[in-house]
Amino acid sequence: MIGRLNHVAIAVPDLAAAAAQYRDLLGARVGAPQDEPEHGVTVVFVELPNTKIELLHPLGPDSPIAAFLARNPAGGIHHLCYEVADIIAARDRLREQGARVLGDGEPKIGAHGKPVLFLHPKDFAGTLIELEQA
Repeated sequence: MIGRLNHVAIAVPDLAAAAAQYRDLLGARVGAPQDEPEHGVTVVFVELPNTKIELLHPLGPDSPIAAFLARNPAGGIHHLCYEVADIIAARDRLREQGARVLGDGEPKIGAHGKPVLFLHPKDFAGTLIELEQA
């Protein structure tokens, strides 16, 4: 059901500093910051030959990333994003098999302009999973 790894998301306390590390120290191509108000984050994508790194920073105090950084002040891996061909079919199959879809279960538009859903980390070895329709 899952396709390729779309990105690894890392919550960071300082978005500009993290972007500079990837750009200046690691020589990666780094995009511009994008505010994603529906998700409560500002993101920067780091382009790699085989996938992306998504740097996440809170967009306001109610952001889920603010809570994550309160527990992990230095930042850390927040989630993995896998591509799926049909997000509704994937959601329905996962629910039938007992996996929990977060929120109201309806896809939202993600940072790439495509529908996304998140799956409960307790169902996936402690890892928050994002599914993005390819």
